[in-house]
Amino acid sequence: MARYTTRAAEERVRSRVRRPARAAAAVTAVAAGLVLVLGAPAPAASGHGGGGDTPRVTRAALDPALVAGRGATVDFAEQEAENASTDGTVIGPDRTAYTLPSEASGRAAVRLEPGRYVEFTLPRAADALTVRYSIPDAPEGGGITAPLDVSVDGRHRATMTLTSRYSWLYNQYPFSNDPRGDLLHPDWWITECGCVPAATTPAPAIDKPFRPSHFYDEQRLLLGRRYTAGDTVRLTMPRNSTAAWTVIDLLDTQLVGAPHVERHAVNVLAFGADPTGRRDAGDAFDRAVTHARKRHLEVYLPPGTYQVNRHIVVDDVTIVGAGSWYTIVKGHQVTLDTPASDGSVHTGVGFYGKDAADGGSHDVHLSGFAVEGDVRERVDTDQVNAIGGALGDSTIDGLYLHHTKVGMWFDGPMAGLRVTRTVIADQIADGVNFHTGVTGSSVSDTFVRNTGDDGLAMWSEKSADARNVFAHNTVQSPVLANGIALYGGTDNTVTGNLVADPVREGSAIQVGSRFGAEPFGGHLRITDNTTVRSGPFELNWKIGLGALWFYALERDIDADIEVTGDHFLDNTYNAVMLVSDFPVKDKYAIRGVRFKDIRVDGTGTSVLSARSAGSASFENVDARNVGAVGIDNCGSFNFPASGSEFAVNDLGGNDGGGTTGPWLASWELPNTITCDDRPPVVPPPAPAPW
Repeated sequence: MARYTTRAAEERVRSRVRRPARAAAAVTAVAAGLVLVLGAPAPAASGHGGGGDTPRVTRAALDPALVAGRGATVDFAEQEAENASTDGTVIGPDRTAYTLPSEASGRAAVRLEPGRYVEFTLPRAADALTVRYSIPDAPEGGGITAPLDVSVDGRHRATMTLTSRYSWLYNQYPFSNDPRGDLLHPDWWITECGCVPAATTPAPAIDKPFRPSHFYDEQRLLLGRRYTAGDTVRLTMPRNSTAAWTVIDLLDTQLVGAPHVERHAVNVLAFGADPTGRRDAGDAFDRAVTHARKRHLEVYLPPGTYQVNRHIVVDDVTIVGAGSWYTIVKGHQVTLDTPASDGSVHTGVGFYGKDAADGGSHDVHLSGFAVEGDVRERVDTDQVNAIGGALGDSTIDGLYLHHTKVGMWFDGPMAGLRVTRTVIADQIADGVNFHTGVTGSSVSDTFVRNTGDDGLAMWSEKSADARNVFAHNTVQSPVLANGIALYGGTDNTVTGNLVADPVREGSAIQVGSRFGAEPFGGHLRITDNTTVRSGPFELNWKIGLGALWFYALERDIDADIEVTGDHFLDNTYNAVMLVSDFPVKDKYAIRGVRFKDIRVDGTGTSVLSARSAGSASFENVDARNVGAVGIDNCGSFNFPASGSEFAVNDLGGNDGGGTTGPWLASWELPNTITCDDRPPVVPPPAPAPW
């Protein structure tokens, strides 16, 4: 158990730097020859990946019927490359960290060599598409560009220029763009070697690049005309490509329609904004905002690309674009001559409310545009987020946020924010973070993919986040940390979300007393969510997590917590884990969590892994395809003769099980010690209708 001790030390370090978990981007990666480091391709696919002429639409790589009513309502159709027609090679499925398949949606993708293609059949009318892909890094980091040919029914032809400048990270937190770099923290715990280097113990030799990750990026393309269901979209890697390979993960297609026009508003073009993106439009935006506030009018951003290389400070103003496909606010990352008072060493494009200490901003309404950043490294003190500051009594709707550090990072106290119908992709850190005293606010119908830290988070540092709701969002493929994370807080709700494919050092949903958070108080409701392909392997502890992970590191977790109506599908290890860190195992407990009306379809190991003192009750929890003993009960590892320090209360209706019999058997109750750190893993079958 020494590994718990060293993990705690690293946690304290990371807690100090997480305050800026306003993360920044990191780019870099691997040359063509390093693909074998990432995992050799699976056996070559035949002429078909399984798609044929019948399009197979998925949600988080699942049959949509399995997640009906859960996750974000989006206006695009998702199709996985491994289900499409291809003469390429299917890679995966694989859930091993630091591999290309592990970060792919559904844990599989298609690798193309020069001249190879993958072809999708449109399930419905579309005039726009998004490709999620990976190409190699430059040998010394920094990324490359490479072409991808796009054709629709062999007629419409376009060439996308793919890039790896915003992907490929290496090394230890907060990561590096240098694939050949030495350890960033030679005194930190190194999971791969199981040792703690010290001054008298030189750091072990490590293979380079060390811990490559964050492989994928996405790019959008307007097709210029409407195509109908049944038309085919072929993505081909040109024979003369500058890349050694191209991996296609998925294709999203949608019907965007015409741009939105706002006639009775202050048009930024009238104040000198350049819609070609050649000249900086920041000052023109400021003038338009000032004029609009005086006249009590909205600000309109017509179709175009606007270069903005700093924060646009907003207060008591509405800014409306022509739609996120048509209005793009794009900026360069700028190095500051001297660090800002908040520690930032860079600035970049973003819309920011005033600091809470200065009263914050109110009545801000942002809708219908994209923010494209240029963040290529993670600098935790940098304020290079797409949306930031304090925005009370405000709304954010229909944005597309891409290549910034965090999509939205809010520093409270603030109240009354509503985030809706927004897409957040390819962030270096979090998707959305409610930080410090954010209250009465919500995120709903928002789609988050490929974050470098938590997808959606409430972090009650210094002051409790309270009465907030994360409802009906989709979070896919967080590379590091969790899909949804709750660090302390009071009377918060997580409901109706779909969370898929967390990769490492986190899970689908985490309830954690960590990072200096205030305690959990009042009630916490985790209801009607679906997780899939979660419960990953924890590289630090070398054990499997739960798709739902309770973690008592700095305090007890003993609020009024109910987990009801949730579905945990295709869990790599456990469906639920409750754990306290080993150095505090006799100090902190997790008590009184209530589970009701739960479905567990497939676990590599157990339904419940209890590694803490405390208790939980279970009612109408149905499980099937359980790979090991239903309850892995270690308690707090004192193993007293009286049984585990963790008690399970059976309230009835708990049915089903797996290879070892009923998941909740009478002999396990209330606190039989069934502790097995590393039971054999039985990969579950694919989820199916209940």
